[in-house]
Amino acid sequence: MSDFPEVLQNYWHAVATSDSLDSEVLSVRLLSKNFVLWRTPGGEVGAALDSCPHRQAPLSKGTLEEGCLRCPYHGWLFGDNGRCLEVPSAKKGLSVPPKANLEFLNAQEKYGLIWVCPGEPVASIPEVGVDSDESFTRMNTEMQIWNVDSTRMIDNMLDISHFPFTHRGTFGIEQETVVPKIKLEQLDDTYYGYGYEVKINNVGSTKIMSGGGGDVIKLSMTTGFALPFSVLSTMSYETGVEQKLFMTAAPMEEGRSIYTFVLWRNDDVDLLVEPGRTIANEVLELELAVVLEDQTMLEKLKGQLPLKRGALVDVQADKPSLEWRRQYKELVSS
Repeated sequence: MSDFPEVLQNYWHAVATSDSLDSEVLSVRLLSKNFVLWRTPGGEVGAALDSCPHRQAPLSKGTLEEGCLRCPYHGWLFGDNGRCLEVPSAKKGLSVPPKANLEFLNAQEKYGLIWVCPGEPVASIPEVGVDSDESFTRMNTEMQIWNVDSTRMIDNMLDISHFPFTHRGTFGIEQETVVPKIKLEQLDDTYYGYGYEVKINNVGSTKIMSGGGGDVIKLSMTTGFALPFSVLSTMSYETGVEQKLFMTAAPMEEGRSIYTFVLWRNDDVDLLVEPGRTIANEVLELELAVVLEDQTMLEKLKGQLPLKRGALVDVQADKPSLEWRRQYKELVSS
């Protein structure tokens, strides 16, 4: 039985990278259920419950045969659209029972990620327009499993007041603690959030990320959320460099989530900054270090983020989280 509100079944969740499925059968856990993913003979993503309809063996332990998935227990073979193509124990020519076919889930590939919707989609995958802009280059990272509830991850993604403290080892500036007044607004057709300026340390890898400038520079940003668990931040530097950071979490079970981020930049990410190292190497290494700082802190916090108004002590800097909590609570209560 799922620990999650039923409505979450009707949203898209990123559970794997596209390239991870090129030669493997994957098992993923989402919303307290196990699913199997593989690439079918037609090159599409196959997604179903990780359970053979015959004796409930985990199909993720099976093998691929030219894009068809063979169950490891009795060898039943499944192809496009989950159709059962072969029951080895049955005589040739006998029809396969309709109930032997797998019930395929909704699955899509977007931004180099595999998205799954276990129910009937009520919304699209959150839009990142620059993915189709040839002046931007996309950079993907691996999926990570965090021992953190997805609700706490979104709270962290929308928060800037932790920068001087949690991120003092990367880009945070300890003296920049006061958060200016935040005005929430609809940023575009997808994301609701806010814009702001922040001072950051601009040395080492950060200077490569920003495209140059002094050792402390202003960074103009917008950050917004798309329900249930995605956030997009746009970072605009004085140098003309722009970076989009898309972060998304998928709830595995309470207190455990899949996390990944995708970057887009409008500079030459393949440019060498030293022999054997490109801008892409430097930027991804820095962003992964920032993510590790967040993960280390968040894994100290247990359970779901309380949604009830007044359950936490909130201040002006927490307005984005308050609004996400309000909208999320409304969503899961519908």
